[in-house]
Amino acid sequence: GYMFRHERLHCYGMSLEVAKRVPAIVRRWPRGYSSLEDQLKRAAMSVVLNIAEGNSRTGPKERARFFAIARGSAAESASAIDVAVAYRVMEASEGEEMKNWLLQIVKMLSKLR
Repeated sequence: GYMFRHERLHCYGMSLEVAKRVPAIVRRWPRGYSSLEDQLKRAAMSVVLNIAEGNSRTGPKERARFFAIARGSAAESASAIDVAVAYRVMEASEGEEMKNWLLQIVKMLSKLR
């Protein structure tokens, strides 16, 4: 069937996978971390949405701007994970795995034109 252009991007699929994992992760956290939960959910979702929007643009400057925002949101997601690990609400190994995915996404985004 028909696919949107962004659905063909490997970094889009990976970012969607990261975003899908977040709700299950934060559900295990104790009460009192809702602001960190919201921040991580929003940042992870922003990566997905900005890749899609950027890939729908035809002008290289506009595409680059959305991909830069997606990279920034990936960095924000990674730092929220660092905070979660520092607060001991997320296992360091789980955090490393998620950050590894985010780093792969950032590398792919850096190559997109």
